[in-house]
Amino acid sequence: MHSVLNRIITPESIDKHAQHWKGVDYLIFNTYIWWMNTGNMKVLRGSFDEGSKTYDEIERPVAYGRVLRTWANWVEQNVDPARTTVFFSSMSPNHLKSTDWNNPEGIKCAKETTPIFNRSGPLNIGTDRRLFVLVQNVTRSMKVPVNFMDITTLSEYRKDAHTSLYTVRQGKVLNQEQMADPLKYADCIHWCLPGLPDTWNELVYTRIISRS
Repeated sequence: MHSVLNRIITPESIDKHAQHWKGVDYLIFNTYIWWMNTGNMKVLRGSFDEGSKTYDEIERPVAYGRVLRTWANWVEQNVDPARTTVFFSSMSPNHLKSTDWNNPEGIKCAKETTPIFNRSGPLNIGTDRRLFVLVQNVTRSMKVPVNFMDITTLSEYRKDAHTSLYTVRQGKVLNQEQMADPLKYADCIHWCLPGLPDTWNELVYTRIISRS
């Protein structure tokens, strides 16, 4: 179930979508933002097809790890590495608290026009690095080669690259009244295009070309 307020997963279920992944040249996976609404995830007992409605709530990394293992098993059973190259892109961060980059007067990422500069140590903008480590460990342990693309750190510096107030709600661009309320409406999750995602693509292209 994909409802923002009521997300329920079946971690061992994959075949419905995976049937479309077979026999292609490249597979590029990513999953992160979808997981970030709650600290715990609802895991269905049984299946939706059987009408199950009961679920357990488990910690996010535990549920994420179960999903990754299901995905990894599918890749190893269904992907021919001589035919298909597999990538897994690390998490795309958000910028929701301006205090994370020492701007206490700011409102989320609104009106940010430059990247984060002058950092002597690692950034801490709320990215759940536990999930990063899980992906890194799972992809490293797989028999089918998986190209792990670390786009997280370089993206954490780009507080200026989000759509911010130049976004849409329910298919419509923000009106002036909405734009005057950045705390509620600034989109600091999605990215401008052209923009940062083009850099991610360049990394993928470079990996492909270097091995061709």
